[in-house]
Order: sequence, then structure tokens, then C-alpha cells
Amino acid sequence: MTTKRLPPPPPPAKSTRPVLKAYENPDFLKSRDARVVRMLCEYLEPLARFQRTGIRETVVFFGSARARSPEAMKAEYEAAMAERKAAGGKPSKENRRRLDRAQWGLTLAKYYQEAQDLSRLLTQWSRSLGQGNRFVICSGGGPGIMEAANRGATEIAGGPSVGLTISLPKEERPNPFITPELLFEFHYFFMRKLWFIYLACALVVFPGGFGTMDELFEVLTLIQTKKIDRPLPIVLYGRRFWEDWLDMNALVRWGTIGPEDLKLFKIVDSPQEGFEYLKGVLLKHYPKPMSWGGLGQRIADRGL
Repeated sequence: MTTKRLPPPPPPAKSTRPVLKAYENPDFLKSRDARVVRMLCEYLEPLARFQRTGIRETVVFFGSARARSPEAMKAEYEAAMAERKAAGGKPSKENRRRLDRAQWGLTLAKYYQEAQDLSRLLTQWSRSLGQGNRFVICSGGGPGIMEAANRGATEIAGGPSVGLTISLPKEERPNPFITPELLFEFHYFFMRKLWFIYLACALVVFPGGFGTMDELFEVLTLIQTKKIDRPLPIVLYGRRFWEDWLDMNALVRWGTIGPEDLKLFKIVDSPQEGFEYLKGVLLKHYPKPMSWGGLGQRIADRGL
């Protein structure tokens, strides 16, 4: 009996999809499975760039993204007043709202100008040391106080400045006063926060909202719990703002912090006062420029 030979199987269909290495596969890199890879990228790429540009000591400015320049707020206030005058002294509810917002905006604009002035003073002084990129101004890279800090350092003082931006659905574009090679955009908030503190020699906290307070209190917690035990002076700028809503002495009375915790920050009320204080503590705690190797090892040893 003869066996019927079966026809050979058809050749496998050729895939039209290119063969990619894992690190060249965009679908994988954007997937949940590669999240840890993306986190590492937000650590390693900034690290390489900071090392390449010689940035190893920063002064970080925090503050409201809603603060506008005095010129912009003056124009808005004058427009609201002109509208009120045209209404014959009987402004609409919307006009009253605009006028009230403009008046408070003018108050906040004062801090925009003073952040710019303090940034300028610090940058001019640090450049006069002749020791490379020391105490470089760093901000969150957005508008408001962040813009003022970058602007004072670059446009006026002619120095570099760092912008650590974050991708948000409604966030404005980075401000134009950041040194291009020192502009970073992060996806993960915690990696952005790490880079705020990793190189910081001091913090300057201007009036701000939830984001500013989150950044301030996280750093205070890290210092209080000795997770950061290197010197990290904190300046709270604007006595009127801080004393209007924040009573740290109440926390001492309630026993939730100790009296010694009030020494973790200093309130200042003018660019010159802030500059003189920061100049003194920066030279006291960081008298010599830090090398990248020394800084990286020291921070690793101290748990950050």
C-alpha cells in the first residue's frame, strides 16, 4: 500500500514589522513595563549634562507661577480702572472682580521684581569669585517667580541658570530666560524634586501656592529627619506673606515640632538682606568649589 505524500507547508509569512532592539523600541519604552527605565533616564541624563556643564552647586528659587512682572500688572490695573471710569463710577461685578485681582496682582508683582533682584545679586557675586559655575540659580523653569529668578541671573547678570520643568496638561511653556543647555523637562515629580535638592546649597522660597508649600515642607522634613544632613540654608522671602498665613510658633505650642526646628529657616524682607545672609552662609558652609566626585560620594554617603 502506497502512502500519499502531503504537500510541503507554505513558507512563513514575512513580517512587515522591523526587528528592533529593546532600547530602540518606542512602544516598549513608553509602556508600563519600562517605567523603571524612564525613571533611570530622568536621573542619568541630567546627571551627565550637569557634569558636562560643570554645574555642581545651585541656589534654588521656589515661588508662585502666577506672579507677573510689575509692568504687566500695572497695565492690567490701569485697564480695569479705565473700564470703571467709563462705567461712570458704577462698575459691573466682573469689573470689580478684575480690579480686586489686579490690586492683589500688584502686591504679588513686588515679589517678582525682588526675586529678579536677588537672583541678579547672587549671580554677580558668584561670578566675581572666579571659581567656575558656583551657586548657579535654579528654578522650576515656568512663569512667575521662576521666570524672575532665571531672568535676573541670565538677562541682567549674564550668568547661567537652570530650569527644571515638568510636563503638565495646563502648564505654560518654559520661560525664555533659562540657559538652553540647562533646560530640563521631567515627567516624574519625584525625579524633578530630587534634582532640585541634589545640588542645592541653599533654598529661597517666595510667596507661592500648593506646589511651593509642598516643596518647602518636604525639604524641611528631610532636614528635620536627617535625611539631608549637609548644610542647606532656607530663606523664606517676604515677612508680610509668611506671617499672614503661617504660624510656626503654633506648631511649637502644640508640641508637633520643637523650638529648635524654627532655626531651620530665616525670614528676610529685601533683596539686599537676603543676599547678605546667603553670601555669608554659602561661603561658611561651602568655602571651596566641590568636585563632582566629591559631591556625588558625599551625597550618596548621606542618604540622598
